[in-house]
Amino acid sequence: MLDGGQRRYDPSLEVLGGGLDSYLPAFKTLNRPYDAFPVVGWNRHVETIFASFFRSVPDVRLRRECLRTKDDGAVALDWVSGDDRRLGADSPVLILLPGLTGGSEDSYVRHLLVRARSNGMRVVVFNSRGCADSPVTTAQFYSASFTEDLRQVVAHVSNRYPNANLYAVGWSLGANILVRYLGQESHACPLSGAVSLCNPFNLVIADEDFRKGFNIVYDKTLANALRKIFKKHILIFEDIGGEFNIPLAANAKSVREFDDGLTRVSFGFKSVDDYYSNSSSSDSIKHVCTPLLCIQAANDPIAPSRGIPREDIKENPNCLLIVTPKGGHLGWVSGPEAPRGAPWTDPVVMDFLEHLERGRPKVIASSSESDTVQLCTEGLRHLKCG
Repeated sequence: MLDGGQRRYDPSLEVLGGGLDSYLPAFKTLNRPYDAFPVVGWNRHVETIFASFFRSVPDVRLRRECLRTKDDGAVALDWVSGDDRRLGADSPVLILLPGLTGGSEDSYVRHLLVRARSNGMRVVVFNSRGCADSPVTTAQFYSASFTEDLRQVVAHVSNRYPNANLYAVGWSLGANILVRYLGQESHACPLSGAVSLCNPFNLVIADEDFRKGFNIVYDKTLANALRKIFKKHILIFEDIGGEFNIPLAANAKSVREFDDGLTRVSFGFKSVDDYYSNSSSSDSIKHVCTPLLCIQAANDPIAPSRGIPREDIKENPNCLLIVTPKGGHLGWVSGPEAPRGAPWTDPVVMDFLEHLERGRPKVIASSSESDTVQLCTEGLRHLKCG
C-alpha cells in the first residue's frame, strides 16, 4: 500500500477498514515485515503454548478494589499501586479485559500494563467474576454475551476520574465482550477508543474449530480452568434447580459442556448453540461508533480468520483491522522483545491509543455530568476482598 511514494504498511500484513485513512498514520512499525520468531513462531500451536508458559511476567504491585454490582455480584479491579500519587487526575485511563478465565496475573496483560503505564496512562485490570480470585457472591459467573459488568465498571471509573479520557483493550473472550459493549452503547459510548485482540468474533465458527484436531487440547485446558473456578464456589449453586445441570458443569470435559450445564442457563439461552449464535461480537461491528482497532492472527487456532467480519469492518469508518500472517492465539512471538518479552502487538496498540489521545480534548466534567455518572453507578458499592 503506497502513499506519496512511501509504503504505509508491509504486504505481509492484511490491513483494512473504514478507518484506514484516519488511523493508519498513527503506526510507526507497520511498514516493517512481520517476522515470526524462528522455530517458535513457525507453528501456531507451538507459538500459542510457548507464549502461555514461557513469556516473562513483569513484576507489578497491584492494589485490588472489589465492587458490588447491581445484581449483588462482585468484580475485582486491580490498579497499579502508587499511580494516584504519580499521575494527574486527567491522565488517560486504560481498562484491560483478559481472556476466558484470565486475569491480572497473565503475562500478556502485565506486558501491556507496563507499557501503557510507562506512556503516562493509568491502568486498571477488570477481573471478571471468579477470575484471578475475584469473589463470586451470586449464582452467576460471566459470559460472552454479558456486558453489564463492564458497563458498570466503565461508569465507576468514569465517576472516579471525570476529567480523564477512557480507553479499553480486550483479549479473546474479553475482546468479544468489549466489542459487544461498544455496539450496544453505539453513539453513547463513554470510551474514547478501544482495541480488540484475538477476538473469536463468530462464536459458532469458533466452537466448530475448537472441537477439531489439536484444538481439543485447548478445549480441555480451558474446561479444566472453568471447573476449578466453579468448584471453589459450588455451594452457591447447590440448591439452584431449574435447567441448571450442576454435575455436568462440575465435571465438564469441554467448554461446550460447561456452557451447557451452567452458562447458557444463567443468561437465559435455550441451548448452547443459541448462546453462541446470539453472543457473537461479529454482529456488533456495524453499530460501533468508537474508534476501534482489531488485531488478529491469520493462523489463530481459537479465533478463526474466517470468522472475522471483514465487510462490516470495511464499511465502518470507526474501525481498522490488522491481520498478521502468524501469531497463534495470544502469541505474536515477534518483534524486538521476542521470544520472552512483550508480544508484537503491544507497540501497535500503544501507537493507536496515543494517536487517539493526542487528538482528543481533555474531558471537563460539569457538576450536572458528575451527577449523571453518580446516578449511573448507583448500586455499585465497595466490597471487601478476602
